[in-house]
Amino acid sequence: MLKYNIRGENIEVTEAIRNYVEKKIDKLERYFTETPDANVHVNLKVYSDKNAKVEVTIPLPNLVLRAEETSGDLYASIDLIADKLERQIRKHKTKVNRKFRDKGASQDYFAFSEVTGSGAEETESDLEIVRTKQFSLKPMDSEEAVLQMNLLGHSFYVYTDAESNGTNIVYRRKDGKYGLIETN
Repeated sequence: MLKYNIRGENIEVTEAIRNYVEKKIDKLERYFTETPDANVHVNLKVYSDKNAKVEVTIPLPNLVLRAEETSGDLYASIDLIADKLERQIRKHKTKVNRKFRDKGASQDYFAFSEVTGSGAEETESDLEIVRTKQFSLKPMDSEEAVLQMNLLGHSFYVYTDAESNGTNIVYRRKDGKYGLIETN
C-alpha cells in the first residue's frame, strides 16, 4: 500500500494535483509481486521563472527509488518522473531479483511477467564493466580536490582527506556548485 506525503513549495497542492500524482505513481505497483508498503514523498516546487520541479522518493526495503524533474509545466514534470521511475525499476529488476534469489528468498521482489516491451529485459552486457582504472589517492583538502577535478575536466574526484585520512569524493552539482561525500 503506497501512502503519499505530497508537499508544495510556492504552490497549493490541490485535489486535482494530488489525484494526478497518485494516479501516475500508482501505475508503478504493477512492477512488484506484492504491493509494497511504502511512503511516497513528493515535493512540488514552483519557481519565480514559472518552472516547476517535482521530486519523488520511494524508500522500499533494500531499494530506494528517487527521481526529480524540472520543466515549465507541473503536469509534464509529473509524467516525466513516472517515466524515470519506471525506467529505474526496469533497469534494476533483474539485478535485484537475482540478489533476492541468492539470499534464498522464495519469490522475486519485482514481477517479471507484467513487464514487457522493448528494452524491458536487462542483459548481462548492460552490467559489464568495460574499463578499470587504478590510481593512488593523494592526501589533500577538499579545495585542492576541486581544483584537481576541474584541471582534469571531470565531474567528480576521489581523494584521501589530509585531516581525517578517509576517502572522500568531491563532485560538480547540476546547479554548478560543488558537493562533498565523506566516508567513515
